[in-house]
Amino acid sequence: KEVMTIEVQPKPQQPHIYERYIQPLVAELLGTAAFVFIGCLSVLEETEGTGKLQPALAHGLVLGPLISALGDI
Repeated sequence: KEVMTIEVQPKPQQPHIYERYIQPLVAELLGTAAFVFIGCLSVLEETEGTGKLQPALAHGLVLGPLISALGDI
């Protein structure tokens, strides 16, 4: 006679409070602070001929690494 075995898988646990609330808040805080800080630093030195291109490039170039580093959180 063949006996059929059934594996019972445990119910997945809910994420820890740190992963659910604190980690996303810290990631948002760091990402926003870095974005604003680098954006403000890009316009501190007024150089002739850069116009609006320098702040736009600074914001755009900082956005990529921030999304890569903090995006999965």
